[in-house]
Amino acid sequence: MTGFVRYKSYIFHDKDPVIDVLRTAIKDCGMTYVAVSAESGVAAGTLTNWFSGDTKRPQFATVNAVARGIGKEFVLVDSKYVRRTKPRPHLKVVARRA
Repeated sequence: MTGFVRYKSYIFHDKDPVIDVLRTAIKDCGMTYVAVSAESGVAAGTLTNWFSGDTKRPQFATVNAVARGIGKEFVLVDSKYVRRTKPRPHLKVVARRA
């Protein structure tokens, strides 16, 4: 299975799906990579590598720092309460409460 990364319940071919989740969250909040970098402490080059470069599996601590920098946080959801037709990751970005 060359080119695949296998999780217990999710297979992806190219990059970890959390990269797409963060790309969408950053786009929705209207911040530039430089602004996200300033808020999160994660280098703008790291963000560029996630979204356009070779990074396929970012570290969770870095992902979480970026999410918190844009006013979001990751929440674990008990899978027995999630209805779905195909496997998905059990992490999602939600707005952080003030």
